Amino acid sequence: MATEPVNTAEVLTDEQLSYVYQNRRYVGLKETVGFVLWDAAQSFNINAFSSRFVNNIFELPLSLSALAGTINTPWDMVNDVLFATIVDKTRTRWGKFRPYLLALAIPGLLGTLAYWFQPLFLLNANKWVKFGFYLFLTMIRDGIGTFQEIAKTGLMSTITPHPVDRIRLVTLANWASGQFGEKLPEQIFTVVLDIIDNKKHDAGRSKTLISAFVSMGTFTTLVSSGMSFWFFMNSQERILQSVKPPSIKMGVESIVKNKPMLLLTLSQMLNSFGIGGSKGNYYTDVLHFNSLTMIAGIPAAPISPLSFALVPYFRRKFSSKFLYIMGNYSSKILMVPVFLFGCIGMDWKTKAGGLYQKVVPMGIAMAIEEFIWTFFYGTYTVINTEMYNECMDYCEWKMGYRTEAMTGVAKGLATKLAGSVSGVINNLLLEIFKYDQSAYKEGKEQTDAVKFFLFAYFAIVPTITGSFGILPMLFYDLSGEKRERMYAELLVRRAEVSAVASEGNAEDLAKLAEEQVNM
Repeated sequence: MATEPVNTAEVLTDEQLSYVYQNRRYVGLKETVGFVLWDAAQSFNINAFSSRFVNNIFELPLSLSALAGTINTPWDMVNDVLFATIVDKTRTRWGKFRPYLLALAIPGLLGTLAYWFQPLFLLNANKWVKFGFYLFLTMIRDGIGTFQEIAKTGLMSTITPHPVDRIRLVTLANWASGQFGEKLPEQIFTVVLDIIDNKKHDAGRSKTLISAFVSMGTFTTLVSSGMSFWFFMNSQERILQSVKPPSIKMGVESIVKNKPMLLLTLSQMLNSFGIGGSKGNYYTDVLHFNSLTMIAGIPAAPISPLSFALVPYFRRKFSSKFLYIMGNYSSKILMVPVFLFGCIGMDWKTKAGGLYQKVVPMGIAMAIEEFIWTFFYGTYTVINTEMYNECMDYCEWKMGYRTEAMTGVAKGLATKLAGSVSGVINNLLLEIFKYDQSAYKEGKEQTDAVKFFLFAYFAIVPTITGSFGILPMLFYDLSGEKRERMYAELLVRRAEVSAVASEGNAEDLAKLAEEQVNM
């Protein structure tokens, strides 16, 4: 076969070229419900408080936390490539990805439970004992998590062969899980922590915080694992893989020649190099009102369903490049006036005073920011997933085979490396600015200088350091006529592959495998 996709206008009919816009459905009701539950399970946790758990509850020294991240990064990179190679070569009657999701469900569950149980057994241990166990657990969980993440991403791209059906699933899942409680544990836990946080003279504060983290972490882990496992049992992979598993060389070639994926990877890597603190740290350590997260979002709540309803329209009218930029960077841009507003009335020498330390003004500012950004929320949640899936379809179109695992890992490696560097920097900066790890459990205040650092680190620093990711996406061109032709040709090609596979003729299958390799 030719090295470029087959390709003249005479070969394809108008109906085939419009295939990308047709409302085709392959995923039934039961699997759709499972997909929604699975999506909700991804956020049915209290992971937003993980840093606070490690730094303030488990009290692993910031320097050792940074050291653990530094040591784990090379292991993470090695296991990513190794496990991706294994997954891409997998061919079973249950599919390419589902066997790993099913087999690792229990080990993943046990690893997460061990994470939340750490304060029960090691709170008063020597700091190096804490460090050793935390590092060991992190490396084990990252190994399991790599297999799971590769398989999850691959399953997402093969659950249906049609982009409209895929967008329908992703949009429905994000809308439904958002409306029906995916963030409920985080919201409940936010209120619980606010109640505990404001009992500053409670002698049992430390034990109460430990119990709260352990119990809620355990509960959410069990529930989310059950929801995910049910979907894995009832899901199906519908895009046939190449007859012959791709070699490592073919996997590398599929990454190098996949221009859309290279641009997307570079963009997300540059985004990850953007350092910054969390909104939760600012709300907790400065305002002592973590529930502001929910209250500031109330005015925007009615807009959220509308943002998802607009996704199909936006996908037709605007390019993926435009939607990606608007979805990913609108929030960063909107934080600039929030930061300037928070600095009003502040003594720049001592960092004392200023609206950034007052709940009501900052609540109003954050509510306005959230209200405006929510118009882009639906597009933001859908476009990031769908662009990866489109890039994977591009790989099949251009190369004749799919390497979801290796491609996903290449994309993830760059992001992980940047994220690991940023994580180490974050912990070191907290130490440099003399952030008091024990203040939270003891009900003490951080200094004004630390409070301003936490505010600026959340509000403006990510905007400054994380905006370079726009540049690669300016060259992204998988849209319009090119995208239409890609899916039209894939429709024809997949039908041919399915017909040959159904007949089961060994000679034809061998010929098909050779054609795919030489494409």
